[in-house]
Amino acid sequence: MFDSLGDKLEGVFKKLRGHDKLSEANVKEALRDVRLALLEADVNFKVVKDFIAAVQAKAMGQEVISGVNPAQMFVKVVHDELVNMMTGTVADRPFEIHPGRLNVILMLGLQGAGKTTFCGKLAHYLETKKNARPILAACDVYRPAAIEQLKTVGQSLGIPVFARDTQTPVNDIVRGAVAQANASGRNVLIVDTAGRLHIDEVKMDELVALRDEFKPDYTFLVADAMTGQDAVNSATAFNGQVGIDGVCLTKMDGDARGGAALSIKSVTGKPIVFIGTGEKAENLEQFHPDRVANRILGMGDVVSLVEKAQEVIDEKDVMDMQEKFSTGKFSYDDFIKQMRMIKRMGPLKGLLGMLPGVGQMMKGVDSDVLDKQLKHVETIIQSMTAEERGNGDLVARDGRRRERIARGSGHALKEINDLVRQFDQMKGMMQMMSGGGMMGGLGGLLGGGGGMPQLPAGRPPGMPPGGGFGGGMPQAGMSKRMQRIQKEMQRREQAERLAAMPRKKKDRKKKKR
Repeated sequence: MFDSLGDKLEGVFKKLRGHDKLSEANVKEALRDVRLALLEADVNFKVVKDFIAAVQAKAMGQEVISGVNPAQMFVKVVHDELVNMMTGTVADRPFEIHPGRLNVILMLGLQGAGKTTFCGKLAHYLETKKNARPILAACDVYRPAAIEQLKTVGQSLGIPVFARDTQTPVNDIVRGAVAQANASGRNVLIVDTAGRLHIDEVKMDELVALRDEFKPDYTFLVADAMTGQDAVNSATAFNGQVGIDGVCLTKMDGDARGGAALSIKSVTGKPIVFIGTGEKAENLEQFHPDRVANRILGMGDVVSLVEKAQEVIDEKDVMDMQEKFSTGKFSYDDFIKQMRMIKRMGPLKGLLGMLPGVGQMMKGVDSDVLDKQLKHVETIIQSMTAEERGNGDLVARDGRRRERIARGSGHALKEINDLVRQFDQMKGMMQMMSGGGMMGGLGGLLGGGGGMPQLPAGRPPGMPPGGGFGGGMPQAGMSKRMQRIQKEMQRREQAERLAAMPRKKKDRKKKKR
């Protein structure tokens, strides 16, 4: 969502490099470009005006700290103000589920914002990450399809849905849902209200009646991030007529410009609480302004990556992988197991984009291409025998085995050779690094020493040279130690090719005889 804004801001920062200090002239020039970038991102113009004034006041005339250039200092100021723009100065009430009683969450929104689906995602989130026992109440009595949709969502997630016919008053439906929740030991009731066609619709009194009788712990507005400032206007209207505690933005994985996410807090005074990042039930995250600011400025989001890893990966598996790396017993079976761990964390492009210095490289790269490359590697490994998967040296030494694997997997021999070469390089690299861990790998993220496997099989269309599959971690995100290791691997590979050349000439002479 923030790719376009991030690209424009990166261009602004580049112009500041080479200056000795942040002067009035270069700051004003940079701020003109920042202002245009934010307005093009559909950020509210009043919010932009306040943002620019705050950045100018903090950045003007600051001396450059030793080892830090003006561009970096300007980035720091912009980062802090982006976080402030999305959080405000008043501490918001944190979202939490109170144990020992029924928690009521009232969900509001316009039709088409994805409210009913979002209710299911929120219930799944609370059940899997907060150890809650949710129940859903279908109160969109004006749209029968919405009731059936919520039933379907609840059934797919194993979460009960309380529903009645369309003639039942919504307050009666919620009373029945409260009774069923108490009787069945459920501690969270999520009420899916009727979607409004527009913010001036007179049925707002129905929502006020629900609020007054049941006094919900939280009243959330579900808004479509793709609608930009319309989402901000909706939040303002619902807050004025009903009162909301926060906003939940859907379709944050789309190609919207991001103005709603950057404007809502400043305009309405209400925070963004949750964001939908995909179509699946698990594609729901709590909103963290500092992490969003990091992504916008290309700083990555390692904290979110760690959390994703901890959710899907067993620490015992990581420790086992670390031991295999350190002892040199890492096999193709282990390789494919680690690849599947990574796939469980989500689309590969999104994961790589969370690593500092990698996000810029991933822009313009098709996520489907990356995921297909993983499937190709998996197909190649599955075409090996059990003995070959357990002992990679068999494949590395025997060209006939590689030819058979190529025929069996339907891939070119070059792809098989690429995989074998990169697999051997990765084994050597991980053995050299096993004592110190690897921040770029899953093991390092979880405190172990295993690493994210190199992804072989060539560079996909759109991947910048020097990164991509087979290229290792991009130079911008690598430590000096990593760069030395990669150079050493490349040197060894070149030496092996040179050493093999005379043998090839001798073989040709023998064939002629």
